Amino acid sequence: MTRIIGKNDCPGRRNEHYDVGDRKNVPRRNVVAEVKRGEHPGYHVVKVNDREYVRDDPDRSTRDNVNRSDT
Repeated sequence: MTRIIGKNDCPGRRNEHYDVGDRKNVPRRNVVAEVKRGEHPGYHVVKVNDREYVRDDPDRSTRDNVNRSDT
């Protein structure tokens, strides 16, 4: 499974870009579209304040979260 990591590059730790596997700084709209097309199993799209963001599917692990505390 490709790992998606949020860049936290906007105020409030919002993600305008993500690292997706080996691809760096992929715009949010592109990653959202890829997730909607089913290209990244284990991730889904959420809408916050009329903006769509990528989140990982819930599980017991925090290590695979899009916004990791260890990055």
